[in-house]
Amino acid sequence: MTSNFTSQRPLRLGMVGGGSGAYIGNIHRIAARQDRHWNLVAGAFDVDAARGHAFAANEGLRAERSYDDYRAMIAGESAREDRIDAVAICTPNFTHFPIAKAFLEAGFDVICEKPLTATLEDAIALEKLVRETGRFMGVTYTYSGYPMIHEARHMVSTGQLGTIRTIQVEYPLEWMATAIESEGNAQAAWRTDPKKNGRGGSIGDIGTHAYHLAGFVSGLKLDSLTADLATFVEGRALDDNAHVMLRYEGGARGLLWSSQVALGSSNGVRLRVFGDKASLTWFQEQPNELIHARLNSRTEIIKRGADGLSEAAKVRTRTPPGHPEGYLEAFANLYAGFAEAIRAKHDERQPTAIGRDIPTAYDGLKGVAFVDAVVDSTAAEDQPWLTPVAV
Repeated sequence: MTSNFTSQRPLRLGMVGGGSGAYIGNIHRIAARQDRHWNLVAGAFDVDAARGHAFAANEGLRAERSYDDYRAMIAGESAREDRIDAVAICTPNFTHFPIAKAFLEAGFDVICEKPLTATLEDAIALEKLVRETGRFMGVTYTYSGYPMIHEARHMVSTGQLGTIRTIQVEYPLEWMATAIESEGNAQAAWRTDPKKNGRGGSIGDIGTHAYHLAGFVSGLKLDSLTADLATFVEGRALDDNAHVMLRYEGGARGLLWSSQVALGSSNGVRLRVFGDKASLTWFQEQPNELIHARLNSRTEIIKRGADGLSEAAKVRTRTPPGHPEGYLEAFANLYAGFAEAIRAKHDERQPTAIGRDIPTAYDGLKGVAFVDAVVDSTAAEDQPWLTPVAV
């Protein structure tokens, strides 16, 4: 914990990975800067140290806070009075565990890309370390940053849908419909390598987003699942399509589909929750609206920014009605929430609304456990119903 921490100043952010050409690193930087809760002051941006230093200079970082690797960054920042408050890990999956572990053990808070780790063993160990060290760890399940997703969660939790019966969630993409990993696409190359990505392909990369979104909105705890993974692109070592049937505690049922080979689909995240009184539908391509259908009544469209929305939705709304908000704003809501959670921890108080209901290390663990159970279910000859280690 820094000796000169105050809740008034912007938090100092470090970053590992996410340098030149890294899509997700730029998204993290935009999100972190949007509300002025964070200043990027340090980083180890690339496995090629020279390229990382050039990137840091282009970002306006001081040369002494551009590091060859994350180990040098920990040593350098630990010795500073104005050390970073948290580090964002924007590297391939297989590196998340050693980097996060090292920063947590050195006394730093962590923001990590999903999935949390490449293996369930590492996810369990990392979540345990977070509890033991008392550090904060946020995981960037982006879609839980949307205002209307929080409104949907509020409507479910306050009984407006009645008893939940069915959940359907999907995340289709077309970007890996051909073997682009063999054509020089670095992002696809590590995502199709089990040693770097982990056991799940599509189900780990985007299926975990869908799984988290369904549980976040419904508030339901998964009881068991059975799955069918498929690999449609010849020669690919991991799945590029997943169908999963879900059974939730209390009797609700769910269907999850994730695909990297769905032609015509571009991050088409869709969630539908059906209760015995009403249903809700949300689609990322129209993220500012919820479709609310009530039994034997009219269907209404609830718009972001409308009167009467929950506090959880209001605090994540940035512009007046009619001005659309989207993915970058949702990501920025996560960073605003992480900042508030860290500040509240330092101030020994409860976080305000923006810092509540944010994805943390345990959510990351649940995602990895979900992937593990899906892969195990598919591999079994009788495709049994399995219960993830952490649900």
